[in-house]
Amino acid sequence: MNQYFFEDLTIGKRESLSREVTSALIEAFSEVSGDHNPLHLDEEYAATTRFGERIAHGALMSSFISAALGTVMPGLGTVYLSQTVKFIGPVKIGDLVETEIEVVARDDKKNKVTLRTVCHVATRKVVDGEATVYAPSRPKG
Repeated sequence: MNQYFFEDLTIGKRESLSREVTSALIEAFSEVSGDHNPLHLDEEYAATTRFGERIAHGALMSSFISAALGTVMPGLGTVYLSQTVKFIGPVKIGDLVETEIEVVARDDKKNKVTLRTVCHVATRKVVDGEATVYAPSRPKG
Protein backbone atom coordinates (compact mmCIF):
# COMPACT_ATOMS: atom_id res chain seq x y z
CA MET A 1 0.00 0.00 0.00
CA ASN A 2 1.31 3.42 -0.95
CA GLN A 3 0.95 6.62 0.99
CA TYR A 4 1.17 9.99 -0.62
CA PHE A 5 0.56 12.89 1.72
CA PHE A 6 -1.38 15.93 0.55
CA GLU A 7 1.89 17.81 0.12
CA ASP A 8 3.12 15.14 -2.37
CA LEU A 9 0.12 15.46 -4.68
CA THR A 10 1.09 17.92 -7.39
CA ILE A 11 -1.02 18.71 -10.43
CA GLY A 12 -0.28 16.13 -13.15
CA LYS A 13 0.95 13.40 -10.76
CA ARG A 14 -0.26 10.01 -12.06
CA GLU A 15 -0.48 6.43 -10.90
CA SER A 16 -2.23 3.29 -12.12
CA LEU A 17 -3.46 -0.10 -10.98
CA SER A 18 -4.26 -3.11 -13.18
CA ARG A 19 -6.67 -5.96 -12.48
CA GLU A 20 -7.96 -8.85 -14.59
CA VAL A 21 -11.70 -9.38 -14.71
CA THR A 22 -12.58 -13.03 -14.09
CA SER A 23 -15.85 -14.91 -13.87
CA ALA A 24 -15.16 -15.54 -10.17
CA LEU A 25 -14.61 -11.82 -9.56
CA ILE A 26 -17.91 -10.93 -11.27
CA GLU A 27 -19.74 -13.60 -9.27
CA ALA A 28 -18.21 -12.42 -5.98
CA PHE A 29 -19.09 -8.79 -6.79
CA SER A 30 -22.65 -9.85 -7.61
CA GLU A 31 -22.93 -11.55 -4.24
CA VAL A 32 -21.47 -8.61 -2.30
CA SER A 33 -23.47 -5.95 -4.16
CA GLY A 34 -26.72 -7.91 -4.49
CA ASP A 35 -26.81 -7.12 -8.24
CA HIS A 36 -27.77 -10.45 -9.78
CA ASN A 37 -28.59 -9.11 -13.26
CA PRO A 38 -28.29 -12.10 -15.64
CA LEU A 39 -26.29 -9.92 -18.05
CA HIS A 40 -23.39 -10.42 -15.63
CA LEU A 41 -24.05 -14.01 -14.57
CA ASP A 42 -25.93 -16.04 -17.19
CA GLU A 43 -24.11 -16.97 -20.43
CA GLU A 44 -27.32 -17.94 -22.25
CA TYR A 45 -29.11 -14.74 -21.36
CA ALA A 46 -26.08 -12.55 -22.07
CA ALA A 47 -25.73 -14.17 -25.52
CA THR A 48 -29.12 -12.67 -26.45
CA THR A 49 -28.05 -9.10 -25.59
CA ARG A 50 -26.21 -6.56 -27.72
CA PHE A 51 -22.98 -7.59 -25.96
CA GLY A 52 -23.27 -11.25 -26.97
CA GLU A 53 -21.62 -12.41 -23.77
CA ARG A 54 -21.41 -11.72 -20.04
CA ILE A 55 -20.01 -8.33 -19.02
CA ALA A 56 -18.75 -6.95 -15.73
CA HIS A 57 -20.87 -4.68 -13.56
CA GLY A 58 -20.20 -0.98 -14.08
CA ALA A 59 -19.98 -0.63 -10.32
CA LEU A 60 -17.14 -3.16 -10.33
CA MET A 61 -15.16 -0.70 -12.45
CA SER A 62 -16.02 2.02 -9.92
CA SER A 63 -14.63 -0.24 -7.20
CA PHE A 64 -11.37 -0.52 -9.18
CA ILE A 65 -11.16 3.30 -8.98
CA SER A 66 -11.79 3.15 -5.23
CA ALA A 67 -9.01 0.56 -4.88
CA ALA A 68 -6.57 2.75 -6.82
CA LEU A 69 -7.37 5.78 -4.66
CA GLY A 70 -7.20 3.85 -1.39
CA THR A 71 -4.09 1.78 -2.07
CA VAL A 72 -2.03 3.49 -4.78
CA MET A 73 -2.60 7.27 -4.69
CA PRO A 74 -3.14 8.94 -2.32
CA GLY A 75 -3.30 5.59 -0.49
CA LEU A 76 -3.27 5.11 3.27
CA GLY A 77 -5.60 7.53 5.06
CA THR A 78 -7.49 8.62 1.95
CA VAL A 79 -11.17 9.45 2.41
CA TYR A 80 -13.27 9.08 -0.78
CA LEU A 81 -15.64 12.07 -0.94
CA SER A 82 -17.25 11.98 -4.38
CA GLN A 83 -17.09 10.39 -7.82
CA THR A 84 -18.52 11.11 -11.23
CA VAL A 85 -18.39 8.28 -13.72
CA LYS A 86 -19.31 7.69 -17.33
CA PHE A 87 -19.41 4.09 -18.56
CA ILE A 88 -18.20 4.15 -22.16
CA GLY A 89 -17.80 0.52 -23.12
CA PRO A 90 -18.28 -3.02 -21.83
CA VAL A 91 -15.69 -4.96 -19.85
CA LYS A 92 -15.65 -8.69 -20.51
CA ILE A 93 -14.32 -11.73 -18.73
CA GLY A 94 -10.58 -11.98 -19.33
CA ASP A 95 -10.09 -8.23 -19.87
CA LEU A 96 -7.17 -6.58 -18.10
CA VAL A 97 -8.42 -3.24 -16.78
CA GLU A 98 -5.89 -0.50 -16.15
CA THR A 99 -7.21 2.17 -13.80
CA GLU A 100 -5.36 5.47 -14.17
CA ILE A 101 -5.65 8.35 -11.74
CA GLU A 102 -4.21 11.84 -12.22
CA VAL A 103 -4.24 14.86 -9.91
CA VAL A 104 -6.08 17.71 -11.63
CA ALA A 105 -6.83 20.13 -8.74
CA ARG A 106 -6.01 20.77 -5.07
CA ASP A 107 -7.79 22.62 -2.28
CA ASP A 108 -4.98 23.64 0.07
CA LYS A 109 -7.35 24.81 2.81
CA LYS A 110 -9.25 21.52 3.11
CA ASN A 111 -6.66 18.94 1.94
CA LYS A 112 -9.01 17.96 -0.88
CA VAL A 113 -7.65 16.60 -4.13
CA THR A 114 -9.52 16.15 -7.40
CA LEU A 115 -8.34 13.34 -9.66
CA ARG A 116 -9.27 12.31 -13.17
CA THR A 117 -10.21 8.63 -13.09
CA VAL A 118 -10.04 6.55 -16.26
CA CYS A 119 -10.24 2.79 -16.90
CA HIS A 120 -8.82 1.27 -20.09
CA VAL A 121 -8.88 -2.19 -21.62
CA ALA A 122 -5.85 -2.18 -23.92
CA THR A 123 -6.21 1.12 -25.81
CA ARG A 124 -10.01 1.27 -25.39
CA LYS A 125 -11.34 3.69 -22.74
CA VAL A 126 -14.20 2.00 -20.85
CA VAL A 127 -14.75 4.44 -17.95
CA ASP A 128 -14.11 8.15 -17.54
CA GLY A 129 -14.73 10.28 -14.47
CA GLU A 130 -13.48 12.44 -11.67
CA ALA A 131 -13.04 11.79 -7.95
CA THR A 132 -12.56 14.07 -4.98
CA VAL A 133 -10.72 12.76 -1.95
CA TYR A 134 -9.35 14.00 1.36
CA ALA A 135 -5.62 13.30 1.65
CA PRO A 136 -3.90 13.49 5.04
CA SER A 137 -1.03 15.91 5.60
CA ARG A 138 2.50 14.80 6.35
CA PRO A 139 2.89 14.45 10.15
CA LYS A 140 4.79 17.29 11.77
CA GLY A 141 8.02 16.52 13.53
